[in-house]
Amino acid sequence: MKKYLAEMIGTMVLVLMGCGAAVSLGCTPAGVGVPGVVGTALAFGLAVVAMAYAIGGISGCHINPAITLGVWLSGRMSGKDAIMYMIFQVIGAIIGAAILFAITPGGLGENACQEGISTGVGFIAELVFTCVFVLVVLGTTDDKKGAGNFAGLAIGLSLVLVHLVCIRYTGTSVNPARSIGPAIFAGGAALGQLWIFIVAPLCGGALAAGLWKMIGCDCEK
Repeated sequence: MKKYLAEMIGTMVLVLMGCGAAVSLGCTPAGVGVPGVVGTALAFGLAVVAMAYAIGGISGCHINPAITLGVWLSGRMSGKDAIMYMIFQVIGAIIGAAILFAITPGGLGENACQEGISTGVGFIAELVFTCVFVLVVLGTTDDKKGAGNFAGLAIGLSLVLVHLVCIRYTGTSVNPARSIGPAIFAGGAALGQLWIFIVAPLCGGALAAGLWKMIGCDCEK
C-alpha cells in the first residue's frame, strides 16, 4: 500500500505544482506567452524531479499511467501493481485539481486542443510526445543501461522539453491522470476532449515499450 500511496501523493504534487504554475503564469488557451510556456514547462519538470527523489525509492515515481503501462509492457512490474498504480495516480490527480479548484478563481491548467489545432493533430502530438517521454523513462531507469541516480533529473528535463514543444498544440498532457483531474472540475472542452488525453498517451506509452524492447533488449539470437 505504501507504494500506491506514494504514487497518489506524487501525482497530486505534479498536478498541484504544474497546473498551478500554468494558472499563475497565464499559460491558458486564451493567453499563451513565452514566459507562461517556459515557466509552466519548468514547473512540471521540477515537480517530476522533486518527486523522483522523494518517492522514487518507494514506488519508482511513475506518477503517470502512460509510464506505468510502458513499465508493465516492458515486464518490469506485475499487472496488479500496474492497475493499482493507475487508480491511485488518478485519485492523486483529482485531489491536486480539487485543491486548485478551491483556491483558484478561474482555470485549472486543463488540457484541450489549442486554437487552430484539430483533434487529429492533438491526438498525434500527444501520442508522439508521450512516446518520446516514456522512452526516456524506460531508458534512464534500465538496470543495466540506465542513468542511475541521475535518472530523475534526466526524466524531469525531458518533460520540460516536451512541454516547451507541445504546449501550443494541446497544453501538453502526456499523462492521462494529469488531464483527468482538472477536466472533472473544468468541464467544457477539457471534458469533451478528455478521450484524446487518455487514449493518445496510453498508445504512446505502449509504443515506447515496444521501441525499447527493440533497441534495449539484451536478448541474443
